[in-house]
Amino acid sequence: MKVMIVVTHLLGTGHLSRALTLARAFQTAGDTVQLVSGGFAAPQLNTSDITLVQLPPLRSDGVNFTQLLTPDGVAVDAQYHTARQAVLCNTLQAMQPDILITELYPFGRRSLRQEFLALLRMAQALPRPPKILASIRDILAPPSKPEKATKADAVIAEFYDGVLVHSDPKATRLEVSWPVSDMLASKLRYTGYVAPAAAGLHPQALGAGEVLVSAGGGSVGDEIYHCALQAARLMPDTPWRLLVGGNDAGDRIKALRQIPSPARIEAARSDFRQMLSHVAASVSMCGYNTALDLMQANTPAVLIPFDAGREVEQGLRASSLLPLHGFEMLRTADLTPERLVTAVNAAMVAPRRDASDLHFDGATRSVEIAHELVAGAAR
Repeated sequence: MKVMIVVTHLLGTGHLSRALTLARAFQTAGDTVQLVSGGFAAPQLNTSDITLVQLPPLRSDGVNFTQLLTPDGVAVDAQYHTARQAVLCNTLQAMQPDILITELYPFGRRSLRQEFLALLRMAQALPRPPKILASIRDILAPPSKPEKATKADAVIAEFYDGVLVHSDPKATRLEVSWPVSDMLASKLRYTGYVAPAAAGLHPQALGAGEVLVSAGGGSVGDEIYHCALQAARLMPDTPWRLLVGGNDAGDRIKALRQIPSPARIEAARSDFRQMLSHVAASVSMCGYNTALDLMQANTPAVLIPFDAGREVEQGLRASSLLPLHGFEMLRTADLTPERLVTAVNAAMVAPRRDASDLHFDGATRSVEIAHELVAGAAR
């Protein structure tokens, strides 16, 4: 079968990473996949084995997701949106997919609704319309107004055959963060977590005994890095390593290295997941992919949820993980070097957790659900 996955990441790279994992699962099942990406390139993510169609890229202005910027930092105008929509719809027309998956929309990316709606209308008008699925993580940004949920419901009811919820319902149900109507409930398909296979051990045991500090692939987390640099001075017998992401990582690393600290500072690494199996503790935000990496590796971890602006998603996720051994949480407002050291020490001495009863095969299950829908329609 032919599968088209559409994703636009605006700040970090978690949405793109999850979409790539889905794309590989479909390819493993023998499907032809095109991944259409509308965000900036993410060099730390391997896309070499995926057919990637790049829209004219854009990003958010920090946490202001209604203000979209071009690579030159200029506000996106109607012409830029039109160019993106043309590439998107032309790709659909040329591929004629059996399955169309939109990542996050219509539960988010409302600033891009026009290009998504154009895509959905064209898909429905194809001679053989595809099965249309939304792909969402375990926890969403709750709607700030009731009408946002109502509008999302209307789009789901009109266009979508199902909603893939990439969570294990034993741990987190969608109701935690989003109002689930009877109509929406009938469309939900829980897949388990979408995660690559566990990374396993690092061949050089890199990171052994270290406190590993990260903040995802976006240009965020400076308050965590600054605090970690000071905390490292309070734990002279434990090495600290900071991994800095984002398109401006070079400049940020240069600035961080001006701060006196024994911590090692370097760019985000592709072997990060393998390092987690060896480190003494992780200090990070609590995005979807990071949380799964920590659970799979059973890494002692201090979670500092991203809460700039009105962001609450990561705080909800972090709170849901606290009952598991070896997780500690600090709010950004409470972050001090002393509190960070206390939390790191608490995570390191906690019993090792076991997440083996949770399902991390969400990508495979997503493929099965999509195939079942197509097969059912063919009967």
